[in-house]
Amino acid sequence: MFFELPDVDTLYAALLARDPVYDGFAFVGVKSTGVFCRLTCPARKPKKEHAVFYATVVEAMEAGFRPCKRCQPLSLFGARDKTLGMLLARLESDPEKKWSEDDLTAAGLDPSTVRRAFKRQFGVTFLEMARLRRLGKGIHQLTMGADVIEAQLEASFESGSGFRAAITRHLGMNPSQARRHRFLKSRWLDTPLGSMLAVADQQALHLLEFADRPALPAELTRLRNLTASEIVMDSTPVTDQLERELNDYFAGASCRFATPLAEHGSLFTRRVWDALRAIPAGQVRSYSAVAAAIARPTATRAVARANGANQIAILIPCHRVIGADGTLTGYGGGLWRKQWLIEHEKRRFSGEGRGGQQNVVDNA
Repeated sequence: MFFELPDVDTLYAALLARDPVYDGFAFVGVKSTGVFCRLTCPARKPKKEHAVFYATVVEAMEAGFRPCKRCQPLSLFGARDKTLGMLLARLESDPEKKWSEDDLTAAGLDPSTVRRAFKRQFGVTFLEMARLRRLGKGIHQLTMGADVIEAQLEASFESGSGFRAAITRHLGMNPSQARRHRFLKSRWLDTPLGSMLAVADQQALHLLEFADRPALPAELTRLRNLTASEIVMDSTPVTDQLERELNDYFAGASCRFATPLAEHGSLFTRRVWDALRAIPAGQVRSYSAVAAAIARPTATRAVARANGANQIAILIPCHRVIGADGTLTGYGGGLWRKQWLIEHEKRRFSGEGRGGQQNVVDNA
């Protein structure tokens, strides 16, 4: 049996303390980076909500995490066995290589001995571990619309059944289903107001919300249904651009966003969102003022509903709308964040004009 992990609080405390007691017996996957580490890794520690703990490196790799280059969790075992160390180093230097027993023999190794050593240490053989390292390429090919056989070959899987089994275990669906699915990529972004979850494809941003927003699970379900897609952890050029622009925004350098947006709403709702982007940074409007701006002065309640339906925080600045009496009204990220954003924009961006209006919109 594998080592049974203690509770998350204990493991996270050990991670913060870099406690060597768990070295080799527990590993942490970091959602925001996609890597897994030893608990003694000297890298900056993730927030607790970004950390997932595993008893073995295989579990971490099967969950889609790749070994940290800084603490090199696989080398921990190589230090105990020269054969393991040599093979792990070669695997790391060429993770796409399609390994066979003939390769082991050519390296002067006995395949049976290697098989037993890896099975004893990791619970899988060396060849199985090599396949795990290639699996990510196959998943990427599937999400880009490649044929199943093409994705299998790209991932250097000799066995079609092995490829299908690995994909099914990783994604919860077989390769044919994965190919038919649209995949959106999610990424955690750290901000001064807390972590935000961004969901995008290769063309546009679909969602940006604070991670502790109570409605976030329902919003993700709605987004999956609207786009007939699955959501996986990964980056896209869109989220890379978004990260740069958010960093500038919070640093007070710029309040303009060019990140393209995919807006999922009715024509009326999108008109409201356009009106929100037209509010100059550092200023606020009432719901009735927004209704008047779209030539629907009696539609104040509908404007409020459209404001609340916004799933792209900050870039579609619903935080700039307040009550008619000047009081703050509901904000999914919390009223304290709404107050902070309003005050931040007043201090840093007043007079800059229409912040955020540069967003490109994809209404398809």
